[in-house]
Amino acid sequence: MAGTVWKGYISFGLVSFPVRLLAAARPETVHFHMLHAKDLSRVKEVWYCAEEDKPIDRSEIVKGFETEKGEHVVVGAEELKKIAPPTATTMEILQFVANDAVDPIYFESSYYVAPEDKNAKPYTLFVAALADTEHQAIAKIAMHNREHVVLIRPVESGLVLHTLYYDDELHGANKGEVAAAKYSAKELDLAKTLITRLTAPFRPTQFEDTYRENVERLIEQKRKGQKVTVVKQPRRAAVVNLMDALRRSLKASEAGAKKAPRKAQPRKPAGKRRAA
Repeated sequence: MAGTVWKGYISFGLVSFPVRLLAAARPETVHFHMLHAKDLSRVKEVWYCAEEDKPIDRSEIVKGFETEKGEHVVVGAEELKKIAPPTATTMEILQFVANDAVDPIYFESSYYVAPEDKNAKPYTLFVAALADTEHQAIAKIAMHNREHVVLIRPVESGLVLHTLYYDDELHGANKGEVAAAKYSAKELDLAKTLITRLTAPFRPTQFEDTYRENVERLIEQKRKGQKVTVVKQPRRAAVVNLMDALRRSLKASEAGAKKAPRKAQPRKPAGKRRAA
């Protein structure tokens, strides 16, 4: 059974009902072990005390916040529990917003919101009310040693919660500046036609992580002593003639449309992905 990330209540007005959060997704990557190049033995992480110049056990470690150079305030787990805000146990709805009101750039992590109580009428009513009004809820929740602003939205199977970045956590300075450039009406029409030609329903199952597949193939080929397959990288040059590039893109999309779409095959489990 999936592990519960948080348990508590959703509260709005005088209505409250118990829920639990479960992680909605996690990245799947190939995990490598750190090895000693000389004999390929596992390398272990060692916690080391610089003052005593010796390794120490994990149980001897405490958390400390540096107030001045070399000066720390030690904070224990029980002390953090004592000062946790009410949102550690209750998500109070702060407001409701239209479905498209929050820019996805604020989305951080996603969780399924499951009803904790067998009597799920308040939960079901909340889902229906959000769906019918085409609104989503903004709330606060404390977990993982911080208080999050979250967005709760209805889906076919219930509720999904997204933790949101705070505004000062967005790196606006990284956006850069885009110089205004002129384009013709014909170029715009061709670009819009290309977008229309490539428009299709979003089907998550048709996408695969080719990099992960390539890493798994690399490991298998090395394990069998086979020659490693080199993936050729496409050569791309800067667009010189935009009209010509758009026309060729449209021609390529027409050719692709004539081919029957390949059905996505269910991904076979790769088994143990840890490379020793």
